Amino acid sequence: MDANKPKTGVLFVCVHNTARSQMAEAFLNALAGDRFRAESAGLEPGTLNPLAVEAMKEVGIDISRNLPRSVFEVYRSGALFKYVIAVCDAEAAQRCPVFPGLARTLLWSFADPASFTGTEEERLAKTRRVRDAIKAKVESFIEDEDKGVLPTLDVFLKTDKIKQA
Repeated sequence: MDANKPKTGVLFVCVHNTARSQMAEAFLNALAGDRFRAESAGLEPGTLNPLAVEAMKEVGIDISRNLPRSVFEVYRSGALFKYVIAVCDAEAAQRCPVFPGLARTLLWSFADPASFTGTEEERLAKTRRVRDAIKAKVESFIEDEDKGVLPTLDVFLKTDKIKQA
């Protein structure tokens, strides 16, 4: 990466900033932190999900010290992002603020580990599947960005429309 070129800012958002957005932020920073500045936040910040912490630990990434943040605090800070990526469902994504600047808002919908039922091992297995799906999506995003390919789905929040870019 050109040392003078600023990193591409990416904000991952979900409802509580306790699992999905934390995993996405960690993967993007681990896989391409030389080119991207990933952050995460939630609509209603909660407590870090221990199953997400364990699932990420299994792949060598420690998120145990991360603190859930409010997307509205990030918005008020004036931070600029090229991409704001909601990793929750479309209905929850509609509640995100519209960030200033050149941000493209994308929706990558993943199941919420907080909603998983079953034994701890069953819930952890489901969380691993979400982790792996997030990693694959982040890898694809990095490849597309490196090739100059724009994301194929642009979600404009505050509307009922999903527009193909």
